[in-house]
Amino acid sequence: MQRRTISAEAKLGAIIIAVVAISFVALMVGRYIIMPDEILNMFLTKLLNGPQTWSNDLETVVMNVRLPRIFAALLVGAALSGSGAAYQGLFRNPMVSSDILGVSAGASFGAVLGILLSMDFLYIQLMAFAFGLLAVTITYLTASRWSKNSDALLSLILGGIIVGMVFTSFISLTKYLADPLSKLPAITFWLMGGLSSIRSAEVEGILGPVLLGLLPMFLLRWKFNILTLGDEEARALGVNTARLRKIIIFCATLMTASAVAVAGIIGLVGLIVPHLARFAVGPDYRVLMPASVFMGGGFLLLVDTLSRTILSVEIPLGILTSIIGAPIFMYLLLTSRRTSEC
Repeated sequence: MQRRTISAEAKLGAIIIAVVAISFVALMVGRYIIMPDEILNMFLTKLLNGPQTWSNDLETVVMNVRLPRIFAALLVGAALSGSGAAYQGLFRNPMVSSDILGVSAGASFGAVLGILLSMDFLYIQLMAFAFGLLAVTITYLTASRWSKNSDALLSLILGGIIVGMVFTSFISLTKYLADPLSKLPAITFWLMGGLSSIRSAEVEGILGPVLLGLLPMFLLRWKFNILTLGDEEARALGVNTARLRKIIIFCATLMTASAVAVAGIIGLVGLIVPHLARFAVGPDYRVLMPASVFMGGGFLLLVDTLSRTILSVEIPLGILTSIIGAPIFMYLLLTSRRTSEC
């Protein structure tokens, strides 16, 4: 058992190192290639308050364009993957993801409504965040009423499906009413997901909610192992399952709503990356939760770097995550099936 724990922690360390390496590569590549020594020279000179020896264009690309986008990709990926891992432990189901309670559909409707009303980008993000929280609130209140006579987790899943369908219908109605020459293209582009317009202000805006959601999950991650045993066993071990469920739902909703508000719909990250992390470090949530968070950030940063470099035009992030993620998920399903048969 001791050897297995050390091995999982070593793999977690390797994942963190890989994320740092991907971040450094993301700073260099793009339409404007930057050499490693130029980046290191800039950061060291700024740290030591030395004289500027690089061009203003180089500093603009690194500090105002690529660095905020890298931080945004890390935060969004960590939020989606961490939420997905939390929900998979809460519902004891590896097929659920971060949008299971309707938060993505609600946030998308808020953003689409903001675009239809010609709001500024900041208010569009606030609308997305608010409606994402509203969708999960409706789901939770509805499930609380249902669960008096049925299973609480099943009621949450069914409530999330219904609320998601309702908000998806509202999105379709909004697209139908939008001006086809101006508003409809903007709505369609936003729903595809991406980080092309991200700036430092947006990164600062989601940093607080994401950290506020991640911190309780890190502190309580050992209780996820008990939750996987079932509610009765968890209560017998002294865990207040109702209170813990509320904390998990609140934290996961806060992170997912923040991610969708700035990046749009980015599918499969909250479903696939926790599976990859579980495959790498095992099912122990004491290691699985941080592994999912770091691997989610690294995965989305890698996909975002590919989206802006492989073609002359940038590919929407939501499209590329689905293209890359679907074969990976199929491979994981086939691998796990062969393992179970053996």
